[in-house]
Amino acid sequence: MTDIRLIRGRWVFTGDETLTDGAIAIQNDTILAVGAWDTLQAQYPQAKTLGSEQFAVMPGLVNAHHHSNGVPNSLQGVEDDFLELWLLANLGARGQDTRLKTLLSIAQLLQSGVTSVVDVARISGSPAACFDDLNARLQAYEQAGMRVALNPGANYQSYLVHEEDQAFLSALPSGLRQQLTELVPLTQPLAQADYLSLMTDLVKAYQAHFHINVWFGPPGPQWVGDELLVQMADAAERLGTQMQTHALESLPEKLIGPRFYGKSVVAHLKDLGVLSPRFSMAHGVWLTEADIEILAETGAAVSHNPSSNLRLRSGIAPLSAMLAGGVTVGLGMDGNTLGDDEDMFAEMRLAARLHRTPELGSPTPSYEDIFAIATTGGARLMGQAQRIGKLAPGYQADVVLVKCDRITWPWVAPDINPLHLMLMRAKAMDVDTVLVGGRVVLRSGQPTGFDLEAIGQETAAQLDAQPSRESYRALVAELKPYLADWYSRWEMPPLTPYAAFNSRT
Repeated sequence: MTDIRLIRGRWVFTGDETLTDGAIAIQNDTILAVGAWDTLQAQYPQAKTLGSEQFAVMPGLVNAHHHSNGVPNSLQGVEDDFLELWLLANLGARGQDTRLKTLLSIAQLLQSGVTSVVDVARISGSPAACFDDLNARLQAYEQAGMRVALNPGANYQSYLVHEEDQAFLSALPSGLRQQLTELVPLTQPLAQADYLSLMTDLVKAYQAHFHINVWFGPPGPQWVGDELLVQMADAAERLGTQMQTHALESLPEKLIGPRFYGKSVVAHLKDLGVLSPRFSMAHGVWLTEADIEILAETGAAVSHNPSSNLRLRSGIAPLSAMLAGGVTVGLGMDGNTLGDDEDMFAEMRLAARLHRTPELGSPTPSYEDIFAIATTGGARLMGQAQRIGKLAPGYQADVVLVKCDRITWPWVAPDINPLHLMLMRAKAMDVDTVLVGGRVVLRSGQPTGFDLEAIGQETAAQLDAQPSRESYRALVAELKPYLADWYSRWEMPPLTPYAAFNSRT
């Protein structure tokens, strides 16, 4: 049994308990045992040891919603704004090589202790071009050894204003309308049937893969329409895979429900029959109590993305109500964290602090709650609750070793709660080693599957060679007041307590 390895830590956070001077035993890709260091050392005397009493050991974190942006928006000159304006502004960013930007994003995730991610990708073009794009992303995850559910989708309607594109275009001055139609793609070259065929082939190709899955990825109900959304849900059920969409992120996305469906978006999705444990939505900022009941009843999950919601002025999701209501909740960074650094520890801290309302006696998430949504909650959202998210016998050996020296300097109380200490003080910079399925994919803070410095240099050279997109940015600036005026005409229904709070933010 010489292939058995021990991973030792001053603290071992299993997901169920905290062990002091503990260890886990792994063989190949699987956890064999969890217990006291002395016990496991005696049980496996020939095993090689990774870690020491200078480290904390925890399960790999799960990023339940992400976009592999590569070079972040702050370096691209794309400013934060309301979601709908920000999406248009992003089209003016310089293009990046798909494989390179995916590797850059993977590096940041691994350096933050993330071992599993739902990576959302928007595709467009011919079937061959879309296949090449997705294949480049998949090759990046293959090379890096990271666990991923790749979630590709394409827009088929509502390119400018939710379901009112033509009316909006007609109301614009002719010169602005002409510029907009020249610079912004308002059609999708990839036919819906070709999308379904491409996705079906990719799902089947990766069904037996060790660490890669492919999901259906409708960008949002308003961007694909009811018929295609139902077809995706049916295909996901038939193929045994999942699907994730954006929903109820911004205030206009909330207003879509009463304006176009005559009911909430979630109630409409329930009526379509697409909600199930295979379905998850990103954001859910504007969920009502009735929506939460529907999600809990159907088993559909939510990725909570607090940084992104704040940056894009979307609001604050009702996390405490979702947890109290029994909804499966994961934690996502959305490629859009507060510091543009994709630090999952910072995201956990933000989630813990953001929902501590000033009302006495109101529920607030504990550090244990936050750690759970970043591990076991994300695992349930990904349909892998019995495989990842915990350090337990039979689970995959997805393990993170965090250096404790900076966290505990200059002194730490002997009776402190170690998990609280880690979530309060740890940063991505403290992550030393990461294993996915027993394979070391990050060592001394650097990816083992690729040269990060070389990837960065190649990306910079490609971006330098591209022309400026100043004309596009000028167009977005000119368009902004017209979009704001258009949305201001939408009728505001009575607000729930959650939505009333968001309206004040």
